[in-house]
Amino acid sequence: MRRSKNYSTAARLFGYLHHQKARLTVVVISIILYVGLSIWNPMYSAIVIDHLWESLQAARESGSAFAITWDHMGRELFQLTCQYFFTWIFYYLQSYLMANVAENMVLGMRKQVEAKLNRLPLRFFDQNKAGEILSRVTSDLDKITEVMQTGLLKLIVAIGTMIGSLIIMFYYSVPLTLIFLIFMFVSMVITRAVSRRSLWLAKDQQETIGALTGIAEEYYHGRDVIKAYNHEAESTEQMEKAAEDACIANQKLSFLTNCVNPLIRLLTRLAHVVIAIIAGHAMLTGRLSVGIVQAFFQYINQTAEPLTEASYMINSLQAAFASARRTFELLDEEEEVPDHLLMKKISFTAMPGQKIAVVGSTGAGKTTLANLLMRFYEINSGKILLDGKNVAGMTRSGLRRNFGMVLQDTWLFGGTIAENIAYGKPDATREEIVAAAKAAKVDYFIRTMPQGYDTVLDNDGANLSAGQKQLLTIARIFLCDPPILILDEATSSVDTRTEAEIGKAMKKLMSGRTSFVIAHRLSTIRDADMILFMEHGNIIEQGNHKELLKKKGAYATLYYSQFE
Repeated sequence: MRRSKNYSTAARLFGYLHHQKARLTVVVISIILYVGLSIWNPMYSAIVIDHLWESLQAARESGSAFAITWDHMGRELFQLTCQYFFTWIFYYLQSYLMANVAENMVLGMRKQVEAKLNRLPLRFFDQNKAGEILSRVTSDLDKITEVMQTGLLKLIVAIGTMIGSLIIMFYYSVPLTLIFLIFMFVSMVITRAVSRRSLWLAKDQQETIGALTGIAEEYYHGRDVIKAYNHEAESTEQMEKAAEDACIANQKLSFLTNCVNPLIRLLTRLAHVVIAIIAGHAMLTGRLSVGIVQAFFQYINQTAEPLTEASYMINSLQAAFASARRTFELLDEEEEVPDHLLMKKISFTAMPGQKIAVVGSTGAGKTTLANLLMRFYEINSGKILLDGKNVAGMTRSGLRRNFGMVLQDTWLFGGTIAENIAYGKPDATREEIVAAAKAAKVDYFIRTMPQGYDTVLDNDGANLSAGQKQLLTIARIFLCDPPILILDEATSSVDTRTEAEIGKAMKKLMSGRTSFVIAHRLSTIRDADMILFMEHGNIIEQGNHKELLKKKGAYATLYYSQFE
């Protein structure tokens, strides 16, 4: 089962290469020529060295001086030098192109992951830590890039070189080759055992890194709350535990991956010693020449060293397969389809230009209702109509262009203040950005910043107050000027005076537009055209402020409880 998973993962991973056939063709040709030259070079060097040895012997026996000319060994030595030079050229070419192929392949995967994240439902992000998701997008894909650039190439070259070298070695000496193969068989047994274990350790390593990243991201954003509740010790302990788990997993994998190389090299050196003794005796008895013996040792290195590299790269490929499997799990996640039942008995009509207030206790379903309108969640039954058109037949991007949304939790990215305001309208002019900022009552404090609208924000706007950040997100809505507004406690982080100023601007902005206001402070929505009172995912009352007070129901009870 594990082997079939590896095969399916490898097949799917290599499927990303079909757009790069031209580069791959050149890579394959370079590999063939490189392997061919690598096998031919020692054989030709045996011929050259034997000729040199014979010339030296003849010169010594005749008492004449030994000299190398173009016609006497010069041409052969030049040819050997050219062969080694072109061997390097083909190695460089295949390495360069394979790096290019690997980067382009992973670039395609990154684009797929990015598109996938935009299609995943909020449920996925609610159920998975941000750090875990980031780990799959960053470290997992980086691992694939690293192995595809070097590991796969080395493995292919190693296999080709070993096969060719063994054929020539058998041609030179069957007994010496069999002795070498005995040592190599032991190496292969060790490699196989290590590769099986390393797959599980690689998967465990990536999971612990993802968990550590998730905790770090979570604690960083919640650092103020952690300090406020004196949980520094507990959070530090949990962070250390996650770091220790990641450290142990990494130590196990690193030890297993790196210890196999020295062990195989030791076996190779022992093979050298045994073969050197036997080959020396064969030279003394005239059964092997000097050139063949030195060529045989070159083939030993060309076989043993790639075998060592192959063992290392097989382990690395196992790690890459583990990372690829985690990436494919993300790509195979169920997209925005009907979720489990969150709400029922939901029915209301919002007329153009109306202000619709959504109220209720925490967890009543207010934000969920807004998510349904934006199609962050799909509905199981019924339908949502926008200007008489079923939103299920609209693209999500087309639907969401009709909405402007300001949430309780502000989000600013690393960039200038102007860029943050223009997030929903990147082509906006500076005049439009300034006008939106003035409408949101944020222009004054922006001009007090060091570079004004060109001030760069960092760490999610850490150098701004919560109210200032909220004002910037509200300015985005003014700039986008959408037909429908969703305001989820949009003024919860501003002071009373600022809230009053924003309220005036909002009233002007909402004129002629449909707006949904999610609020806990009932005093802010008394002028709403319709109030939806929610409880346990249902709309239990709807009407305007006066009508609901006359009913003396749940809304009236909640409203009067403010004055107790």
